Amino acid sequence: MHQKVAGSIPGQGICPGAGQEVQTENVTVAEGGVAEITCRLHQYDGSIVVIQNPARQTLFFNGTRALKDERFQLEEFSPRRVRIRLSDARLEDEGGYFCQLYTEDTHHQIATLTVLVAPENPVVEVREQAVEGGEVELSCLVPRSRPVAVLRWYRDRKELKGVSSSRENGKVWSVASTVRFRVDRKDDGDIVICEAQNQALPSGHIKQTQYVLDVQYSPTARIHASQAVVREGDTLVLTCAVAGNPRPNQIRWSRGNESLPERAEAFGETLTLPGLVSADNGTYTCEASNKHGHARALYVLVVYGECRLLGPGGGAQGRGVASRVPASSWVGGACAK
Repeated sequence: MHQKVAGSIPGQGICPGAGQEVQTENVTVAEGGVAEITCRLHQYDGSIVVIQNPARQTLFFNGTRALKDERFQLEEFSPRRVRIRLSDARLEDEGGYFCQLYTEDTHHQIATLTVLVAPENPVVEVREQAVEGGEVELSCLVPRSRPVAVLRWYRDRKELKGVSSSRENGKVWSVASTVRFRVDRKDDGDIVICEAQNQALPSGHIKQTQYVLDVQYSPTARIHASQAVVREGDTLVLTCAVAGNPRPNQIRWSRGNESLPERAEAFGETLTLPGLVSADNGTYTCEASNKHGHARALYVLVVYGECRLLGPGGGAQGRGVASRVPASSWVGGACAK
């Protein structure tokens, strides 16, 4: 949204001579905004009044349009003042506007129009991919501003110290700022803000761009079991919870130096073991990797079974359930006590 910048200051003053006939005011406006150029008349006697642009082209001759530029409109023509309105102000409109009063002696005063350029939303880029334990360098660019925009960096509501540079390009300035800091995996997803501000923006307004940190790091892995205690005949689901950036796209399941049970179903992060038996006992491993490293997690499977009490001659006297007795501890088909 274009807004007028406050800025009406007396121009070159009152024209010398009898009656002090003409007075002007300097005007400052933001690019795209609206400017009003006023010529104040003192003791006006009906003489000819001419308004000219900085190229000395006549805009209005005694209240009549002379230049076909619809952005200029005559707002007021009275014995006290002549006021013109400029819409959609451009840099090329900048300069001195002549208020000329033709009396016995021609008098003129100049109203200087200054056009400011507000910064657009900054462009934030990263120099190279951020990796845990290293440094990241961010750059913030505002290609057009006038006067030179001030750039500031913020992270976690704290200002970061950046290094700024500017370059003049005609009537506008290009401004850039860089900032460097060390990153770890916990910084992945954090937001860094670059703000731009100059006098062309309304008071209290800023332009800002948020950048989400992308920090790459080696993977981690943990195994979660679908139940804490498993017995013969149960179905156990193991889930390998992995994290990493980039995220590991392949997970490998294994069991010690043995192959996985034939009934096992390995699908990505999950390993399903149906109809458990004591032969399924062992140490199960899930492994994940990305270009920054490798991770593995272990799970020791112990299958518990029914417990039969042994009689004096070794025969079974009764049956009970020893829920925390491993099936691998069975002796002769009964659980060891």
